[in-house]
Amino acid sequence: MSLAQKTIKTAGNPLEELSALLAVDMKAANALILKQMHSDIPLIPQVAAWLIAAGGKRIRPLLTLACARLYGDMSGRPYGLAAAVEFIHTATLLHDDVIDKSEERRGRDSANVVFGNQASVLVGDFLFSRAFQLMVADGSLDVLRILSDASAVISEGEVMQLQTANNIETTMAQYEKVISAKTAALFAAACEIGPVIANADKKAQEAMHTYGHNLGMAFQIADDILDYAADGKKLGKTVGNDFREGKMTAPIIIALSQATPDEKRFWNRTAAEKSQTPDDLPRALDIFQRTDALTRGMDMAHDYARRASSCLAGLPPSALKAILADLAVYAVERDR
Repeated sequence: MSLAQKTIKTAGNPLEELSALLAVDMKAANALILKQMHSDIPLIPQVAAWLIAAGGKRIRPLLTLACARLYGDMSGRPYGLAAAVEFIHTATLLHDDVIDKSEERRGRDSANVVFGNQASVLVGDFLFSRAFQLMVADGSLDVLRILSDASAVISEGEVMQLQTANNIETTMAQYEKVISAKTAALFAAACEIGPVIANADKKAQEAMHTYGHNLGMAFQIADDILDYAADGKKLGKTVGNDFREGKMTAPIIIALSQATPDEKRFWNRTAAEKSQTPDDLPRALDIFQRTDALTRGMDMAHDYARRASSCLAGLPPSALKAILADLAVYAVERDR
């Protein structure tokens, strides 16, 4: 009996259930991740391990494993690709923290604070290179195309985010384009390569790509809402970081669409000019409440979650299908 055919209880935390169902696979993938981040230069595994061994939900490599098993691949082939996906993700985090001058990641000092910006950037480059070595070792040009295309799109997303940062004229369409590139592209690729290596047809590959894209959109929009609404200790981050950095995310864009002249001046000062006082974040939260910005943002995330779940409609009933459908909801409702 395949993993996709097994029946397990799917109530509760779907990410934990997915980890439990794929525990053997994830153990093998994690072992490969630890092996492949090794280098004879001690600083490289030290910096890499600061993020990789620090926890994290491993949602992207889990999706690669799940989507391969969903379509009947029971080989060890997905392990290397799950590791490649995790390395791409970790590399982007290392680079992001340098760009954003972040001081925390996953509840502790960020790698750039501990090891410096230069080491963080260079080890990020090392992990990108390792990811491509793993793709080449897999031997599939389709897999190489999917993951290399995603890597290029992620870089474009980073540049787009730089262009929209502190720009209060940013539209919702521009914001969604940024997160589509910066976050959803890797979710989509992680899911798409599952049916590719399982030799499933193009329709299956497209369905999983679309599932991953919508899941990634839901995940990132919810994350941007949770920056203002969640328990910071649960998320491993300081609430209000996006506000302090002047990032144009869904809540501010929604609030700006209904801003009074005084509120427009407030956003111009705090976001565009980044001139802030300790009283500004509470006022921003009051504005969000008046404009219903957080609820409306979550409605957007739920819409993407529903689209993700609909991509699974054509699959036969299975434990993996049920968990992946639940995961779309969890992506929005986690840590609330």
